[in-house]
Amino acid sequence: MLKLRDGIVELYRKVATSLPPDVEEALRSALDKEEEGSPAFSSLSVTLSNIRSARETARPLCQDTGVPVFFLKVPAGLSHLELKDTIMEATRIATEKVPLRPNAVDVITEQNSGDNTGAGFPVIYLEETTATTLAIDLMLKGGGSENAGQLYKLPAEDLRAQRDLDGVRKCVLDAVQKAQGRGCPPYIIGVGLGASKDQVTRLAKDQLMRKLADMNKIDALAELETRLLKDINDLGIGPQGLGGRTTAIGVKIGANHRHPASYFVDVSISCWANRRGRLIW
Repeated sequence: MLKLRDGIVELYRKVATSLPPDVEEALRSALDKEEEGSPAFSSLSVTLSNIRSARETARPLCQDTGVPVFFLKVPAGLSHLELKDTIMEATRIATEKVPLRPNAVDVITEQNSGDNTGAGFPVIYLEETTATTLAIDLMLKGGGSENAGQLYKLPAEDLRAQRDLDGVRKCVLDAVQKAQGRGCPPYIIGVGLGASKDQVTRLAKDQLMRKLADMNKIDALAELETRLLKDINDLGIGPQGLGGRTTAIGVKIGANHRHPASYFVDVSISCWANRRGRLIW
């Protein structure tokens, strides 16, 4: 497992210091839409300059290197316990070598572990598959954008939102309105629909791992993603909340079956630094 450990350390380095090409390209396209000299144009220009500098110097894109969230697809026969132990060891090494900001704080003692490990930290999801290779996806989820997310239970009387896709649309727009610029837009929005609160929060984060050009396989959800992206950008919140044409660069929605009595919607908001990457082993 030493080679895997070292591979995860390098995955941390890549994700922390280099933005995925599709996200960087979307930010460049957003810059072209903003009026030169406007606060939105200046903000995006600085953001793109910082992205380039981080990549060239191999330094983290943001001082908050976030909560590490792992999604593993594991071939049959590999020990889940051993994989978790390997991730924990790699996290300790990456915290020192990348470096990553220590973010794991004990909720009782308020003591920081100093190495980004602790109870449930990093967050690790494992799923057994029939594949012969191990796939490890990593997202570094910033605290500010995580705080901007919202969980809804439909129907929601205050939003006049019913148990349907239009009700989902109203929830997403409400979440973005509440976030304004506090989560560092332009945003990428992940939305999860389903039967229980814990289920939809994970599903929403799954959506943030999708590439921006990825088309939803369900036509109704694909249409809603497109409509929501336009509706969000029409809000005028803009980059860093300074006003402008680009409040979001992507909306991705995942849906599970629900219980007849329950319809939960989780809206997970990512800042412009949607730091994600994959290791195949």
